Amino acid sequence: MITLTIAQIVHALSGEPFLAGGDTLATTVSGAVDTDSRLIGPGDVFVAKPGEHTDGHLFVPTVAEAGAALAIVEHPVDAQITQIVVADVVTALADLARENVAGVRAHGRLQIVGITGSNGKTTTKNMLARILEDEGETVSPRASFNNEVGAPLTMLRVGDGTRYLVSEFGASAPGEIARLAGLVEPDFGVVLMVGLAHAGGFGGIEATFHAKSELVRALRPGGLAVLNADDPRVAAMAPIADERGVSVRWFGRGEGADVRAGEIEVTATGTSTTVTVDGVEHALRLRVLGAHHVMNALAAIATATALGVDAAAAVARLETLELAERWRMQPLGTDRIRIINDAYNASPDSMAAALRTLAQITRPGERTVAVLGAMSELGEFAEEEHDRVGLLAVRLGIQRIVVVGADARRMFLEAISQGSWDGEAVFFATADEAFDYLQGELRDGDRVLVKSSNAAGLRFLGDRLGESVS
Repeated sequence: MITLTIAQIVHALSGEPFLAGGDTLATTVSGAVDTDSRLIGPGDVFVAKPGEHTDGHLFVPTVAEAGAALAIVEHPVDAQITQIVVADVVTALADLARENVAGVRAHGRLQIVGITGSNGKTTTKNMLARILEDEGETVSPRASFNNEVGAPLTMLRVGDGTRYLVSEFGASAPGEIARLAGLVEPDFGVVLMVGLAHAGGFGGIEATFHAKSELVRALRPGGLAVLNADDPRVAAMAPIADERGVSVRWFGRGEGADVRAGEIEVTATGTSTTVTVDGVEHALRLRVLGAHHVMNALAAIATATALGVDAAAAVARLETLELAERWRMQPLGTDRIRIINDAYNASPDSMAAALRTLAQITRPGERTVAVLGAMSELGEFAEEEHDRVGLLAVRLGIQRIVVVGADARRMFLEAISQGSWDGEAVFFATADEAFDYLQGELRDGDRVLVKSSNAAGLRFLGDRLGESVS
């Protein structure tokens, strides 16, 4: 965070100060900001957020002992630390993030990129950050810090020397992207795709379209929307950009895209294609698995080159990226038995992409094994979409389908109904049961995909399998 006086913070948060330790309203604060008391050190700012399992206010004395400079609270706490009392600490966190970014923008050359889409946000964010970090100081979210807490915490890492802020905007309901993007009014907005991820919260695909288009509406006039030309719903955001006085840069597979990909080859060691950037071809060899990640790479390249990065340099930097993110198409194990742990997020689109990748990377003589858990937040679409995954797994010829958890059971039932009834498809209520089965089932030459939403917890099963076969 930039240096601010307590008076400036009080004004930005519409709070009430309770000074301690000789502090005055003129005292300055410039430390890191976090809601996790374990990450707070001398000079930092602690935001005492109430949570599902505990209350941050309980840890105000702890951060005071750790040397924190300031606590933002919803009620005064008996601790020797200056506190600012606010009506709602999550709202205050957003207000402080807005103040911080505005301060940097007023005196520096900060460029802000917002990324949204039903799938691929974190991978694209990491790809773009990898390209930009060689150009200047770049701040991007840790993991998937893309909600009402994570996005402001990322914005509060911006300092006077920051040249690029890459923000990831997720949402589970209408209006969330508008609020988050509205904190910083991005210069560039990347929309990857409109799918059924979180459709239960939005109320359907058209509502999802309107929610994702909130990023385009939030761009500052004169900005740039980087849009997926292959997704009709994303392409339909171009008129919104025009209304906002925002230009459009297209990425995709078609000839009309400013940044486009040619034929794609997927192997167990990476993904290859040719990328054409404004008419010039570049060979691209990604270490990240999966054809679907080519679109994420195109979005990153389209944005980076719009920011002035040389296309060849952007491509070369992407080729150094070994992993999109932990638990996202993460290779584990050995060549003998390869585990692909992709169980951090799952939607119908990403589930299908992961299954297709599994089929593509498996050579003759090797066996495909899909360990599948539930997809969250699909609402009324949940039963139909889980059925579709079971059907797709069978049609792709996946040789072992291991379904885990009651919420995913329909995948198993659909696979059985499609003919995978002779041991090809099995169901287990728990990850421990699935692990015990797989310990005796896996053999040399197996290529194993572990895929589910975060809530299903299969990412830890993937880790255990990776360790067991290494």
